[in-house]
Amino acid sequence: MTRPADRHTDWCGRDHRCNLAEHRSEEIIVDLPGHGRAVLTRVANDAGTGHAEIRIRVALVDAEPAARRQLHAMLTDLRALVTRAALAGHPAPDRRR
Repeated sequence: MTRPADRHTDWCGRDHRCNLAEHRSEEIIVDLPGHGRAVLTRVANDAGTGHAEIRIRVALVDAEPAARRQLHAMLTDLRALVTRAALAGHPAPDRRR
């Protein structure tokens, strides 16, 4: 379903965030001072296709082996997060059979 580019969704920020034929929500921010920050934005293009955009920043320790372990942990958890989010969008299988 195509929506005119000038019509906002109910969750749209309705300001400068809307540009280039897309609508963007206000940012949802999780801030852990000294440790990290995550910013989530909901986005939809003019054809109505939506996605979530997530930016994260995590403080890494100074020791190289430990920093690599942190990066590995983040990538592992991000894979699991993306997989769970993708599966949540699909109906649960019918297990009555």
